[in-house]
Amino acid sequence: MKFVSYAVEGKETYGVEVEGRILDLARVDGLPGDLLQGIEAGEGFLQRVEGVLRKKGGALPSFAKDEVQWLSPIPKVKRNVMCVGKNYREHAIEMGGEQDIPKNIMIFTKATHTVIGHGETVLHHDDITEELDYEGELAVIIGKKGRGISPEAAMDHVFGYSILNDITARDLQKKHGQFFIGKSLDTTCPMGPFLVTKDEVDDPQNLTITTTVNGEIRQSSNTGQMIFSIPRIISTLSKGMTLLPGDVIATGTPAGVGKGYKPPRFLRKGDVVEIEIEGLGILTNPLQD
Repeated sequence: MKFVSYAVEGKETYGVEVEGRILDLARVDGLPGDLLQGIEAGEGFLQRVEGVLRKKGGALPSFAKDEVQWLSPIPKVKRNVMCVGKNYREHAIEMGGEQDIPKNIMIFTKATHTVIGHGETVLHHDDITEELDYEGELAVIIGKKGRGISPEAAMDHVFGYSILNDITARDLQKKHGQFFIGKSLDTTCPMGPFLVTKDEVDDPQNLTITTTVNGEIRQSSNTGQMIFSIPRIISTLSKGMTLLPGDVIATGTPAGVGKGYKPPRFLRKGDVVEIEIEGLGILTNPLQD
């Protein structure tokens, strides 16, 4: 299923995309009021949704995609977004040479307030940064609580996948000598448009990922090029730390970020960034004019 969180007439709700229309679920008796509550409810949630679609699908309130305001699939994440740094070999090289290829997984986080949805405007923050950059990434959404998860059991803890843009202020990153400030400016974590359940993705380690800026391809790769696989990422994160339903993990970005060009090609006001991942849709966000 392709879940969507959205707003209609100022009211936040959620549903599923079926044949190009969005079917509303929030008002169905017996279903949670938002998608995060559904994820937290466990596997029975998906079974209930499937039952509703079989019995009432044609009678559910529905909307065309252009009739709604898209939100992040999880509009209010409970914990910081966990991010893997330099998880594609060529990206590590473009950022600092072969010596930057990590031997162990590098983790940082983005604050909860950074998350926005498909179509929402990204603030340029030109009063504090001159080096705003894009990073197209596959996001993994955890569906089952766990700690000390083995790589073999890791995929049992996945609810689904989405697209994420890990927008970064490179100059702030360098100035402060750490990732958090440069990664946590308001609106710098667009996510969406869908949260696609894992059963619809045959192999998350074999998905084409493409990022364009104003229609020009900047990143073109495949998730199979990750240095550290999704099971290994989940297993490593869960060593000593409990992963919770609704946790979001950004799995790293391929080569082709703005900083990697010579000269660098950072985002400018009015730019439009589109990230497409095979089977997950296209995440589009304009930069503030």
